[in-house]
Amino acid sequence: MRRYGKNPDEDDIRVRPNPKGNRPRTNIRPKHEDAGEGLVLTVDRGRLTCLIEGRTVTAMKARELGRKSAVVGDRVAVVGDLTGTKDTLARIVRVERRSSTLRRTADDDDPFERVVVANADQLAIVTALADPEPRPRLIDRCLVAAYDAGLDPLLVLTKSDLASADTLLESYGDLGVPYLVTNRDELADGSAADRVRAALTGRMTAFVGHSGVGKTTLVNSLVPERRRAIGHVNAVTGRGRHTTTSALALPLPDDSGWVIDTPGVRSFGLHHVDPSRVIHAFPDLEPGTAGCPRACSHDEPDCALDAWVADGHADPARLYSLRRLLATRERREGD
Repeated sequence: MRRYGKNPDEDDIRVRPNPKGNRPRTNIRPKHEDAGEGLVLTVDRGRLTCLIEGRTVTAMKARELGRKSAVVGDRVAVVGDLTGTKDTLARIVRVERRSSTLRRTADDDDPFERVVVANADQLAIVTALADPEPRPRLIDRCLVAAYDAGLDPLLVLTKSDLASADTLLESYGDLGVPYLVTNRDELADGSAADRVRAALTGRMTAFVGHSGVGKTTLVNSLVPERRRAIGHVNAVTGRGRHTTTSALALPLPDDSGWVIDTPGVRSFGLHHVDPSRVIHAFPDLEPGTAGCPRACSHDEPDCALDAWVADGHADPARLYSLRRLLATRERREGD
């Protein structure tokens, strides 16, 4: 049965409207040349706070970014309402190329990488000398992640009024990692903040450490006008309670640098780290790998580094430190 007559007119033809709109789809996307340049300060449930020309703007990820995400420290292009007034929402349309990416996995068997921060150039590894006890394996893992990401490590030891730092520093002396030692009295009078701030000037520094080590307390002393909540160590378990739940980038006074406070970690998986890249953090040993067999782990009988060190080209302690770091991927933090 014919729906229309023998000679239907155009007006007789019924056109079903396109529920997604009548505009044809195109692969051409706008270039957003007028987008504002922003820095992601924090991410909270799909909403990103960005700093744009001195204003904080709330934004969301544009659909055109697909599965690509933005993290704290990212440089982004933002369009829409950039006034930063209440109840306004902009869109992040582009994530600029990153100069560095600090990653971790939940454990060494987890293939899913979590980006901690982007574009940092220094990693401050904060650990307490007591209450809670230091965890050298976690420090080693953070060092490996820093070297892999191309970040300069900085060891910050807190609570030296409760225990001496000598033993811990002795085990890291051969690595040549710069360090700072603080205590509670110095935090109270501000002298600790002054010394730490000097090491952060002109840099974007990410702070990492497990809960209860005084990481956020130290950040609060560095940026007192933006105080964050702090917790206490559980007397039974010896562990801290998570009070920082999201990473936050904060400018140091006089815009002398940036500090990124991150949530406390209880593990730092290295599934994403290629052990062959760790050698780049040892420039005195790297030339000696030229004679290594293919895919050498640098911890096997045929490794050329043994002969390199035996010939006096590098300190044996440095080779020991390299192999200790390479072995951290095979050990749990609590071992």
